Amino acid sequence: MDQIKRKGAKTIQSIPPEILEQLNQGKIETANLVEWLAIDMVELLTTLLKECDKTSYLAPILQALEALKKPTITLKNATIGQTLLAEATKVGDQDLFDFLSQHPADMARCWATYMVGHNADLSPTAQLNAIQVFAADTHFGVRETAWMAVRPTIISNLDLSLELLTPWTLHTDANIRRFATESTRPRGVWCAHIEVLKSTPEMALPILENLRNDPAKYVQDSVGNWLNDASKTQPDFVRNLCETWLVESNTKAMAYIVKKALRTVNS
Repeated sequence: MDQIKRKGAKTIQSIPPEILEQLNQGKIETANLVEWLAIDMVELLTTLLKECDKTSYLAPILQALEALKKPTITLKNATIGQTLLAEATKVGDQDLFDFLSQHPADMARCWATYMVGHNADLSPTAQLNAIQVFAADTHFGVRETAWMAVRPTIISNLDLSLELLTPWTLHTDANIRRFATESTRPRGVWCAHIEVLKSTPEMALPILENLRNDPAKYVQDSVGNWLNDASKTQPDFVRNLCETWLVESNTKAMAYIVKKALRTVNS
């Protein structure tokens, strides 16, 4: 975890060769998004599969990656995780998930999140329970990938998911509280929109109400962004909610959230 405190390079070209080598060998975590984008996924994957003696999984994954028409880093990560799950399932491999989910390399843990999100044998409740450890991960990349990995499940089971995620807003871990809003943002970033919440954002009020005075800026940003998303289709709902909140409890945290929430409405 000490590696996370490194100050990462500002450009891929300026990453020291020895750091890039360690990243590609899964020996250290990435320090920032630049390093994360610089990783050679195939090299890392090959190294890790050798490490756990599962090199037979490599060829199908490479084939799946080659078949991608638009190989964004998000899609490549999802494809690797999904294919790893498929290969492990074929042979009843119970060890691969544990190996990846506990690996020092943050990208390995990202692949594990997609093994959760693509596992059709897990109920929506089981998927969310399984993803919580990744929602609490100390690494930013794993936390972001965690909500993206299960967002399709959340969208397909929205009522249940909102019910299950509401208690997360009371968790002592700010990362877990933040997951409840970030995973359900009506628009989100680099992900499918949740059309139902774009039209009826009030469905998520139990989550939003619990977080309206959250002490963590990380959570405040997510709540503000959630409401800003909603304001693009339901501005009156967001405006009225913010006015009510400020009347009921005009705290510093709430004022910050409201300012972020109304930035589109007030622009």
